[in-house]
Amino acid sequence: MINWVWRGAVLLWAAFFTILGVQGVLDPATFTETFGIGVDGAAANTVRADLSAFFLVAAGGAAIGALVPGWTRALLVPAALYGTALTGRLIGAAMGDLVNGAIVQAMIIEALTVALMVASWWALSRPAAVEPVASEMVH
Repeated sequence: MINWVWRGAVLLWAAFFTILGVQGVLDPATFTETFGIGVDGAAANTVRADLSAFFLVAAGGAAIGALVPGWTRALLVPAALYGTALTGRLIGAAMGDLVNGAIVQAMIIEALTVALMVASWWALSRPAAVEPVASEMVH
C-alpha cells in the first residue's frame, strides 16, 4: 500500500513538471514570469530548449521510475538534475549572487525534490514483504 503512496506522489510531481516543461516549449515567456529571465531574440530558443528539456527529462525519469517495475533507478535522474541545480544555487549564493525570495523558494523545491526522489527510489526498490499463505500459518 505504501508503495502506491510513493508512486502517487512521484506521479503528481511528474505531472506538474511535465506541464511546466510543455508550457516552456510552447511559450518560453512562461519562464520569464516564473524564473525572472529574459527571452529576447535568440535567447528565446535557448530558454525554450534547455529549460524545457530539464523539466521534461526530470518528469519522464520520475514517471518511468514510478510506473515501470524494475526501473526504479530512473528516479535518480530527477534527483541528480535537481541536486545539481541546488548545488549550483548554493555555490552562487556563497560567491555573492543575488538571493531573493524566489531563489530561496526554488532551493526549497529542489531540496524537496531530491528528498522525494531518493526516498521513493529507496522505498520502491526494496523487495516487497511476502505475507504467509493461510496454509503455512500455524494455528
